[in-house]
Amino acid sequence: MEPILTVDNLKTYFFQSEGTVKAVDGASFEVYPGQTLGLVGESGCGKSITARSILRLVDKPGRIVDGSIQYYPANGGQALELTELPSDGATMREIRGKDIALIFQEPMTSFSAHYSVGNQIMEAIRIHDRGLSQQAARARAVDLLRKTGVPMAEQRLDMYSFQLSGGLRQRVMIAMALACTPRILIADEPTTALDVTTQAQILALLKDLQRSFGMAIILITHDMGVIAEMADEVAVMYLGRVVERGPVDQIFHAPRHPYTRALLRSIPSIDGEPRTKLPTIRGSIPHPYSRPQGCPFHPRCLERIAGVCDQHEPALARMADGQAVACFLHHREEIRQN
Repeated sequence: MEPILTVDNLKTYFFQSEGTVKAVDGASFEVYPGQTLGLVGESGCGKSITARSILRLVDKPGRIVDGSIQYYPANGGQALELTELPSDGATMREIRGKDIALIFQEPMTSFSAHYSVGNQIMEAIRIHDRGLSQQAARARAVDLLRKTGVPMAEQRLDMYSFQLSGGLRQRVMIAMALACTPRILIADEPTTALDVTTQAQILALLKDLQRSFGMAIILITHDMGVIAEMADEVAVMYLGRVVERGPVDQIFHAPRHPYTRALLRSIPSIDGEPRTKLPTIRGSIPHPYSRPQGCPFHPRCLERIAGVCDQHEPALARMADGQAVACFLHHREEIRQN
């Protein structure tokens, strides 16, 4: 199967008077049709900026400084290099929403409080289908709300975002993202601040919509339980880099990177000893202005190799089983060379 999106060595930096923040510092992964790629890692690892970089929505003073984002159109034409397109150009505006759509992390701040949610969905529809009448756009918006499980869809269409519950706002946000049937849906923490029951409903909805529309999903989350339920492939990010990548079963049952193993150890288990503290990852993510030399995870790693991990940065290398990992524990040849 050929990918529909390839991200290679992506670097997105924010240039500020205090210093340079390397929000994304060499991320690489592929997205395949009809599959879900899970981007996972602690807060501050660059997951959301990676998504915004794909859509060229990085606010100043941030900008993409290196790397490649290739999108392969549905018509089988030549791949588009998104990093070379003007962020406000006609081609990039056409891709946003129509080919690649984004569900924002917080729907309350993503909707305008001055317009009804219906007006905002209809605007998204008519931007990419200018020949559509107002009446036809409204009918399509109602249909989208019904598909996303919004009760009393026609009445909800005329309501404002602050009149809706958190779960309904998230469903309306999904409906707007699906307005033009995108090939790739980026879901940035789609279950944040929702209760457990509503979370399960939203995840089930995304699965159903994926089957119906045949779209790929990039699911951004720090919740490994959500990844286990939703993802086909997993990319584990730490400090702007992908440190491990592979099929979800391999990542969960045979993790290779110490950071991935530490994340998995922190998940509560039904078989765990009651009244015992969950293991935590010692330390915290380094300050963005003082990144460590060598492997970015080595100050927190219990398996670091002195004189190697603190001096050299491992490359993301593919293993024999197709899994990829950036760790000297699995690349002895790199240690000899260094």
